[in-house]
Amino acid sequence: MLRFGVVGVAGFVVDAGVLTAAIALGLGPWLGRVLSYLAAATTTFALNRAWTFREAARARPVQQWALFLAVNLVGFAFNYGTYAALIAFIPMVAATPVLGVAAGSLAGLVGNFILSRRFVFGQGGNGRPSRN
Repeated sequence: MLRFGVVGVAGFVVDAGVLTAAIALGLGPWLGRVLSYLAAATTTFALNRAWTFREAARARPVQQWALFLAVNLVGFAFNYGTYAALIAFIPMVAATPVLGVAAGSLAGLVGNFILSRRFVFGQGGNGRPSRN
């Protein structure tokens, strides 16, 4: 879980950086957040695959990435839902969307770890639950 958390911090940096760039380019906090989440999810997948769950048997990377995104939709719902609610209802977060990214990241962390360990990186990343 510690490695997953460290990878999550790296994902947060990517998420916040891409969101900041997207807003600066005029994409706004809503579309910018979708793009930043995809960039962060791709980064965390690669880092988790290489470091956190490196001992796990390997499926084909593209299939495993797609499975990672699919099972992490639960975490995305908590992540984006928290972000959207804070942006919509808390003026300070609307003015500084990175605060919403941080809160959303925390909201999705535990579920993403459990689902990733069990379905993506367990049993060779083939979608079957691991025995852990």
